[in-house]
Amino acid sequence: MITTGIKIEDLTLNVTEEIQVRAPLEATFAALLEQLGPFNETAEGKPMPMKIEPWPGGRWYRDLGDSNGHFWGSVQAIKRPTLLEITGPLFMSYPVVSNVQYRLNQVDGGTLIQFRHSALGLIQDDHRKGVTGGWKHINEGVRKRAEAARPR
Repeated sequence: MITTGIKIEDLTLNVTEEIQVRAPLEATFAALLEQLGPFNETAEGKPMPMKIEPWPGGRWYRDLGDSNGHFWGSVQAIKRPTLLEITGPLFMSYPVVSNVQYRLNQVDGGTLIQFRHSALGLIQDDHRKGVTGGWKHINEGVRKRAEAARPR
């Protein structure tokens, strides 16, 4: 018998966040698609050229131009304006699969986004350490974009 010393906790990743958005459901969903796609950026404010095809089976990928890039995932489920679910390796180029869920609900004063990223595989420590901050940055961009678009 071969033992590796790997525990199940070493092979899983779970990030959850709730984001309160002072904007209508439809505007928040539109802002989500924009932020994950053409308006995506790094935490340092540099453009991150992402594209999302918002239909079942649509791709989410980093477009480096000239047919170069990095496949992040496929749209597993989309129910406008309340659900976007993506499955794939995301930013991890090694044996791993992720499921990302955005569930949006109309609440008093706007929209509540319930976000979850779950992953299973050989998750590298630097990705494990940076993933929460990365999602917080993206999700904050969604909130700001939706609130800026809302009618005054």
